[in-house]
Amino acid sequence: QVQLVESGGGLVQAGGSLILSCAASVTIFSIAAMGWYRQAPGKQRELVATITRGGRTNYADSLKGRITISRDSAENTVSLRMNSLKPEDTAVYYCNANSYSAISYWGKGTLVTVSS
Repeated sequence: QVQLVESGGGLVQAGGSLILSCAASVTIFSIAAMGWYRQAPGKQRELVATITRGGRTNYADSLKGRITISRDSAENTVSLRMNSLKPEDTAVYYCNANSYSAISYWGKGTLVTVSS
């Protein structure tokens, strides 16, 4: 069982930056991949970024250039830095972890609100 706790959400003005963090209850090296997804009001959950145990990253095409996913194995955390935020980035951001046995775990989410 993997527990994920997100932090760092909040209210930010358009053009600003934010760093979201996800703390895992197990060493992230025991997890095949971790990532961030988001769900805006009235929309489906969508991929933001992922990072594998090997460090390979993947970003949503629409967000490339504005976001960076990284990990800190010592702290068992994965972070998402978002720059040049736009009102359309407003969403609940969820941390995800996929185990090597293909079990997917989710955090409860953290709300990011970007004001215009």
